[in-house]
Amino acid sequence: MMKGIRVTAVASLTATLLIMQGCSTMGGSPDVYTVSQAQREQTVRMATVESVRAVRIDTSNGGTSALGAIGGGAIGAVAGSAIGGGRGSLLTGIVGGIAGALAGNAVERGMETSNGLEITVRLDNGEVRAISQAAGGEVFQAGERVRLLSSGGITRVTH
Repeated sequence: MMKGIRVTAVASLTATLLIMQGCSTMGGSPDVYTVSQAQREQTVRMATVESVRAVRIDTSNGGTSALGAIGGGAIGAVAGSAIGGGRGSLLTGIVGGIAGALAGNAVERGMETSNGLEITVRLDNGEVRAISQAAGGEVFQAGERVRLLSSGGITRVTH
């Protein structure tokens, strides 16, 4: 009876973590506008791409929710305690909880970063600017002409 409950608990926690992963969003995409950004006039400047560099963008702004560690620890503890019997079950539960917390934290950190681009451009007036944004469907190459769309302190690079 207890083993069936443990298996059900592990399955439920795993499903919860997978659902949470699906709820994560990619912030900073040049292709996505927030409601407050839509239908807002933007300043358009033309520029020439100087260079493009791949970067990682931290969508958590440097913080962490500890949700991955808690979820991973719970799954690891339940799974570990299902192994062995008596004191062995307690020990494997503790070890499983620690291992699960470490793994869950690593998964959460991986979910909180996305691929991005740092695009350095030369404006028509000679000024050089660098804009970092999430990597979207557009590919930028040195020498090509691009548009810089700016509004409310946010600048996007597009073709």
